Amino acid sequence: MTLYKTLSNVPKVNSFAALPEDFYTRLPTTPLTNPRLLHASADSAALLGLSPEVFDQAEFLDVISGRLALPGGDTLAAVYSGHQFGVWAGQLGDGRAHLLGGLKGPNGVWELQLKGAGKTPYSRMGDGRAVLRSSVREYLASHAMEGLGIPTTRALSLVSSSDPVRRETMESAAVVARMAPSFVRFGSFQHWAAKQRPDLMRILADYIIDHFYPECRQSESGQSAESDYVHFLECVVKRTAELMADWQVVGFCHGVMNTDNMSIIGLTLDYGPFGFMDAFDAAHICNHTDSQGRYAWHAQPSVAHWNLYQLANSLHLIVEDADALRQALDQFEPTFLSSMQKRMMNKLGLLQWREGDQLLIDDLWSVMHHNHADFSLSFRQLAHAEGVTNASQGVIEHDLGHTVRSSIKPFVDLFIDREAAQAWLNQYVLRIKLQGINMQQERINLMLASNPLYVLRNHLAQKAIESAALGDSSEIEKLVNLLSKPFKFQSGAEEYACLPPAWASKIEVSCSS
Repeated sequence: MTLYKTLSNVPKVNSFAALPEDFYTRLPTTPLTNPRLLHASADSAALLGLSPEVFDQAEFLDVISGRLALPGGDTLAAVYSGHQFGVWAGQLGDGRAHLLGGLKGPNGVWELQLKGAGKTPYSRMGDGRAVLRSSVREYLASHAMEGLGIPTTRALSLVSSSDPVRRETMESAAVVARMAPSFVRFGSFQHWAAKQRPDLMRILADYIIDHFYPECRQSESGQSAESDYVHFLECVVKRTAELMADWQVVGFCHGVMNTDNMSIIGLTLDYGPFGFMDAFDAAHICNHTDSQGRYAWHAQPSVAHWNLYQLANSLHLIVEDADALRQALDQFEPTFLSSMQKRMMNKLGLLQWREGDQLLIDDLWSVMHHNHADFSLSFRQLAHAEGVTNASQGVIEHDLGHTVRSSIKPFVDLFIDREAAQAWLNQYVLRIKLQGINMQQERINLMLASNPLYVLRNHLAQKAIESAALGDSSEIEKLVNLLSKPFKFQSGAEEYACLPPAWASKIEVSCSS
């Protein structure tokens, strides 16, 4: 495959910009002062058909910092509305994001968007900027989720600047260039429902169906029938349910699951005050702003379902049959439960589902919760827990990233109440024996491929932020490499797999970014 060496040469497909101007405002970005490329992703660039050689070009930095429009693009900010923390917020929109245009890569079109590139008509009281702190976190999160196999927006580049930005304290500005097939959200549909514009709702729904859900197009006349929109909702429901299962099984908390932050194509969108859990707490709240715990870990599936109801309410503007919309929404629970079952079987190395497995899983969640056991290491170390492995000590230490030594019992020693952990482990040993001794390595391989050794813990992101503030991008580079292959032990990365330091529990993230 031949890769382009300039952004100018990549074919452009500005499909969203071809929609009526009711959907956006065309406006230029506001350039950063003295922008500096902190990091760029060769993997993301390849999706656009770009060679890494492009990173050294002045044109590339000019475009991704907002100093130059994308050649052949069509710069705009999209309008949408939505519920924020369960309260209708009315009109929102891209308050600090500019869509530069669509680039046609080897396997499809990717929209390129700059986050933090200046004010738009939808900025409200905001300054249109993003700070380095949150930009580093989003850049790393995009790579982390991709490495875990979870649908996500992608990050192409991270640019820093000395421009001051006031949040709780004075910080410096940055811009993330992020990519997605589409940045349309649930709130994009809510906007036209609130304005009672069925004509524009149909245009948007037809655009999304034609580009991303062609399987939902069942009418033959060229004009969408109501059934097409119902099938579209059902597909969105299923994708969202599967995404929630993906989040839950890796301990990921989004933090701001507002309807305007929910992707219509099932991506993880808008990384703000997110977090991967260290000590497991089913009611964990990653967003310091979320004082009521609306978006706690255990609440995420129900919140997603609630958000889908709001989407269905919006589609009722063009679908008269409310019962059909309800039936589409009813697909959420069975899809989510089925997805969770499959993922948990993999995490526990269960090769076939048996009666009693759900109780075994529920009991594991319970003992982890009551002991605040480390989320990621509990599952990873279970692969080589005492009584379920015949591997040598060297193999065990390798597979577990040197998070254990000969004096440490994998899994059990992660729990304060070791007796409770051992009691659960005894039940797990009995369950694994039913699979047969000859299936032991298959179980271990499955668990090691399903339970990451490296996750984007808050303290790791914080170290990268502090280094980046000094102009050092080496920690970002290290984390990008680790997080792109999170299931494989990497020599010299022992500290990145270990339990977090005590100070990590004091890190707070909020909606301020």
